[in-house]
Amino acid sequence: MNFWWLTLSATGAILFSIAYLPLLDKTISSSRFFANFLNSSSRITVIEVADFIITNGTIYTSEDSMLFAEAMAIRKGRIIHVGNYSSIKDLSGSETKMLNLEGKIVVPGLIDSHVHLIFGGLQMVRVELRGVNSKDLFVSKVEEAVRNMEHGSWLLGGGWNNDLWGGELPMASWIDDITPHNPVWLSRMDGHMGLANSLALKHAQVSNYTRDLVGGAIMRNINGEPTGLLIDSAMKLILACIPEVTINERRGALLRASSLALARGVTTVVDFGRYFPGASAELPWEDFSDVYRWADSLGKMSIRVCLYFPMETWARLRDLIKKVGHKQSPWLYFGGVKAFADGSLGSNSALLHEPYTEEADNYGLQVANLESLQNMTLLADRSGLQVAIHAIGDRANDLILDLYALVVSKNRRRDRRSRIEHAQHLGPGTAARFGKQAIIASVQPDHLLDDADSAIKKLGLERAKKSSYLFQSLLTGGAKLAFGSDWPVADIYPLRSMRTAVKRTPPGWEMPWISSECVDLNNSLKAYTIWAAEACFLDEYVGSLSAGKYADFVVLSTASWDDFASGGSASVEATYVGGNRAFP
Repeated sequence: MNFWWLTLSATGAILFSIAYLPLLDKTISSSRFFANFLNSSSRITVIEVADFIITNGTIYTSEDSMLFAEAMAIRKGRIIHVGNYSSIKDLSGSETKMLNLEGKIVVPGLIDSHVHLIFGGLQMVRVELRGVNSKDLFVSKVEEAVRNMEHGSWLLGGGWNNDLWGGELPMASWIDDITPHNPVWLSRMDGHMGLANSLALKHAQVSNYTRDLVGGAIMRNINGEPTGLLIDSAMKLILACIPEVTINERRGALLRASSLALARGVTTVVDFGRYFPGASAELPWEDFSDVYRWADSLGKMSIRVCLYFPMETWARLRDLIKKVGHKQSPWLYFGGVKAFADGSLGSNSALLHEPYTEEADNYGLQVANLESLQNMTLLADRSGLQVAIHAIGDRANDLILDLYALVVSKNRRRDRRSRIEHAQHLGPGTAARFGKQAIIASVQPDHLLDDADSAIKKLGLERAKKSSYLFQSLLTGGAKLAFGSDWPVADIYPLRSMRTAVKRTPPGWEMPWISSECVDLNNSLKAYTIWAAEACFLDEYVGSLSAGKYADFVVLSTASWDDFASGGSASVEATYVGGNRAFP
């Protein structure tokens, strides 16, 4: 509560004033409480003193009613007032800390709407192949990593993108000679394809006679022999053989990942867990029990996390929320459930209405049984859970929009905020369906940096231009955008991601890719703040700088709003969570 009101009778007020004037005087002088009689009544207003006041800044609030302010007052980790300095200065006391921003920009704590937090933290200490642009460099990275490993231990890593070296897909034969004693699994940057060496294939008993799994594929050469590449559900053949990482490794991954997030201005993440086609549905639950509850109970959480769980475990989540609610603590929240409709464009497994340009018979993969997905979605929604479904290809997005329309017709209208994760390629008229159906478009702008050239190659120029990353079309159609990174698929780097949404210029491009789909800074910021909070039902607590919400905010290095709005460079100077400086 921001103010306490004492209502007294006129006579009582006079007696109170006489009897307790010395005490009031002492209280006012020491604690800076201000008592005022209002009008002719005898009410006394006692105003809270702030613990922390920031002044002289350009404070972007994300609230349309007052988009900018110059000062903010904080008490006990929450915002008590935002406005100009004259409206806040009387909230300061003898122990109030003051921060003069010297004109710098402040934004609400940024919310990454789609990450795989613990997996990303694990990846930070594995073989990093992001940015590798040649076969030779790929091989040398693996050779360097395996050099000091014990025989028999698994070499793990990923982040490779074959489009960076011309499109040729890697094969086990590239690395077999340098990894004769160590099984290897290296996931592609999108997480929907991976490379195993021959020893790993042997461990998994993948041979000429192994059948493709439903929703997945084993890539083979002209002789029918596995090349080492496995796509989507087929990856489980290898993943089942990899020793599970220890609890301590996963706990360390959370702490590493949280530190990186804070350095990038991220104070809240929506975590979809270590879950992708082929992965065990138990992994996110194990991370919740072994890692998140451990960190929360010991005060080791430094960012706020909203957890989503595999769709097939919806009843388990329903029962947990019934027992404890959505808010486990100020740090830990339960979101909803996630499922998959298709794979990814980079792995040629995004589900399309028309075939891939270079593969006339390939329309992508439908990685889930549609009837089963429909039944689970209806049941999860009926229980009150929020549903988020991965869809990248245009056909996949249409299928899920149809499914969500069915859910509304069967389960009635309510504030469900159903989500589609990625929504990368949309058919004619599909962008408008998001707004009409009130579907959240959870998108990742930095994916277009990797996909622009690839999309043109795989879809053809005209088809790619009409369908790819239609952010402004989604907004024009009335959809809410929630921006994220999909880390570790792309880097967790919101300031760069916002520049990408504003400028849409992939590496080596001089002009924007589909300039009509550029999004202005205001909408980009909202997609990383208040809209992102609304997209996971956390807007009561975070997403904007307004009274009553947690004092999560970021101080940027620039004092020029015009430069920032035009896509100019800015970096994170400091990150605050609950009014406390968390970075650096």
